Amino acid sequence: MEEQAYLDLKRGERGAIISIIAYICLSALKLIVGFMANSEALKADGLNNATDIIASIAVLVGLKLSQRPADDDHPYGHWKAETVASMVASFIMVVVGIQVTYEAITSIFNGRNESPDLVSAWTGLFCALVIYGVYRYNKKLANDTNSQSVMAAAKDNLSDAWVSVGTFIGIIGAQFGLPWLDPLTAIIVGLLICKTGWEIFRDASHYLTDGFDEKQIELYKETINNCFGVKGVKDIKARNYGNNVVVDIVILVNSSLDIRGAHDIATEVEHTLIKEHRVYDVHVHVEPN
Repeated sequence: MEEQAYLDLKRGERGAIISIIAYICLSALKLIVGFMANSEALKADGLNNATDIIASIAVLVGLKLSQRPADDDHPYGHWKAETVASMVASFIMVVVGIQVTYEAITSIFNGRNESPDLVSAWTGLFCALVIYGVYRYNKKLANDTNSQSVMAAAKDNLSDAWVSVGTFIGIIGAQFGLPWLDPLTAIIVGLLICKTGWEIFRDASHYLTDGFDEKQIELYKETINNCFGVKGVKDIKARNYGNNVVVDIVILVNSSLDIRGAHDIATEVEHTLIKEHRVYDVHVHVEPN
């Protein structure tokens, strides 16, 4: 199980690397065309992708650090480095989102209302299609590896795809005598960046403070109650270590059982949770009933 967890982290690196390459290319394209075509929205979108490069690098570093084995001052391993990386990425996104929003608002009040060149609109649409493809790849990879940071990267990819679609719409609108629609779209872009950053921060902080899905706990409890010899679940807790789940359980068994019989039931509970729910580690305490 542990070997598979490390292999999943290695697979997750591919998603981060693909995101970095895509963002470098798209950011350069958007910024160049944005300045040449005088599009505030496309420049804002390009700056967004530039920060996504940094965020994706943070995710990649977190995935690599998570693969370090346990040591003297990290007896449980370095799994949570992946979640910390997601949080760092969220900070970067929020800062840039605020900057993009501020600059777009400033451009409106400064009266820069020239309509951007139409080539900037088609650039935005093309980039939206590319980054949506990256999103589909990273989402599938995140689901396959149960990786929080890769899923955060996928959410960022999807947000960027919608941002680029919004850029396309804003620039097209500016061609119909509404030049203010371009910087207005840039404001929406900035707010979307902030929203995505906040959602990633919220999820990462939830994991770091040992928050866990209550519905998933109930599924574990149901599985345990169906195990042979278990008379009930007195207590159950679960927490995340990066893309791994650790469960602590107190089960009730027949008081007439000897130590070996109780141990066999506890072992069955461990194996069942690992097999059916991909739990990384299970700690079972047995109490007589």
